[in-house]
Amino acid sequence: MTTQPLRYLAAADVIACLPPLDDQIRLAERAMIGLATGAELPPKIGIHPRPADSFVHAMPAHLRGPAADGSADLVGMKWIAGFPTNAAGGLPSLHGLVVVNDPRTGVPLAIMDGGPITASRTAAVSGVAIRRWSPPVTGRATRAAIIGAGVQGRAHVPVLAHLLPGVDLAIHDRQHERAEALAAAAAGTPGIGSAGAIEDARHATAEADVVITCVSFGPVRQVMGDGWFAPGALVVAVDYATSIAAEVAMDAALFLTDDRAQLFANRDAGLFDGYPDPDATLGEAILAGTSRGDTGRVLVTHLGTGIADLVFAEAILRAAEAAAAGTLLAR
Repeated sequence: MTTQPLRYLAAADVIACLPPLDDQIRLAERAMIGLATGAELPPKIGIHPRPADSFVHAMPAHLRGPAADGSADLVGMKWIAGFPTNAAGGLPSLHGLVVVNDPRTGVPLAIMDGGPITASRTAAVSGVAIRRWSPPVTGRATRAAIIGAGVQGRAHVPVLAHLLPGVDLAIHDRQHERAEALAAAAAGTPGIGSAGAIEDARHATAEADVVITCVSFGPVRQVMGDGWFAPGALVVAVDYATSIAAEVAMDAALFLTDDRAQLFANRDAGLFDGYPDPDATLGEAILAGTSRGDTGRVLVTHLGTGIADLVFAEAILRAAEAAAAGTLLAR
């Protein structure tokens, strides 16, 4: 029995095969519901190489499909390395690959650059939260803030433009020129009403209806307390507890996460000191129809899951096969 060649998708191939943004948000919602309905996803398996604050994580995942023979299942893994010290040498801090396996035989079907997948699936999960739990705004444009103008900051701009048309966007980064560059790019994005770079992070978040924190991980954590945010804001943290203090989670009217087990594992490791148990996972809240309520702040902390990577990778692979994209590698 012969097996088909292995398909390799470089970053440009992955980007070309990404589905439209609305479909990306639907894929993210599918992944979150999968987590709530029995997907197999162990907490990230990690090692910690010598450069300061470095990590390498294995993120295996299995999502059952409707076919009894397993043909509609998803099986795969993301392998991601984070080396913050790379920046000094002009290298990206994150490097990742996603492997997709045949669910019935285990044969690897594709290997693809994980960078664009990580950026797009993270922003799409934020989109799920924004679509469902943003505060209602009347008589003015919605105000949003992005804290961190790196890869994730850039990836969130089109999501905000798509879901909050006309949004007034404030962007802060410790390197002000990065915030200025992203604000200039955002201002030209259809759906963004206005965009500006703000030198003071607290000023950027103070009146925002939606705040997204996506700064680089580091030893200083939990710098933004309750006083940083409007009482009814939706706060979406994609940088673990680097930005958001435990009191924000404690005092939130609704505190959600993508994966409870992963949050607990990181809390045990000291990354979420003082954080309470979440009220629900995103998938549980979606299935239950949980609303944001009339008052109070909503905090969504999503840590990134291999299920989301795998759901995106499978959709990308199908598009790549249809378009004959990528490079076929002999076995």
